[in-house]
Amino acid sequence: MRVTIGHYSTTLRGKGMADHTAQEKTVRPAISRPVFERTIKIHSEQAIRVIRRSYGRLIRSLYAIDVILRIVGQEQAIDDVEGVVSNMIGDCARQLQQEKARLDKLCTDNGIAESPRYTHPADFKARITSPQIAQFVELIRLLDQLMIAMDTLWLCQILTSKQCSVARYQWQQRLHRLARRIVSIEQRAHQAAYAQGRGEEVRLARAESGLMAEPEAMLENDNEDSGFEEKVDDN
Repeated sequence: MRVTIGHYSTTLRGKGMADHTAQEKTVRPAISRPVFERTIKIHSEQAIRVIRRSYGRLIRSLYAIDVILRIVGQEQAIDDVEGVVSNMIGDCARQLQQEKARLDKLCTDNGIAESPRYTHPADFKARITSPQIAQFVELIRLLDQLMIAMDTLWLCQILTSKQCSVARYQWQQRLHRLARRIVSIEQRAHQAAYAQGRGEEVRLARAESGLMAEPEAMLENDNEDSGFEEKVDDN
């Protein structure tokens, strides 16, 4: 006979049942975690592509790193890894800010005060479940602002089409590469756990956490969990 109380389910052995002892099965209740939910309007195609191709994979990877390191008993390593990831994102953010300041000065020097309207902006719904995810979301916002400044200078004939094309691609790829570097940390942690004989624990924990059994590859069209609600601006 199966009896369910709250989140817990157990099997009781009654008279006439098999002699072997029934093992209790416990379903773990869902953990209540803190989360910020933010909606950010993204205008540029380059920032949209970063969200589609890198954001979903990145947040799953950051979560998996935390799961794996707790299993292998490296609590201190969690803080160390978070520090490394924060520094990586912070360095990229500073470079974006510096380039944005340079382009803003070009706009000021040329008397440009307007910004373009975009035909297909998107509402990006970000779920902030860690400080590092918050940092990466801000990085996407900074990239979007940089692209707007760049497009403004191109439309006003201050930058050439070639200059813009090369710069757009380079900045977009910079964020893709950063995401891949962070994903590689998960892959190394996963391999190290298996090398320590903790593979089965990791596999079970990943399954319970809704993660795939093995670290995922960074796909070009990885748009799961992108959080997009795209809109066509008809005005």
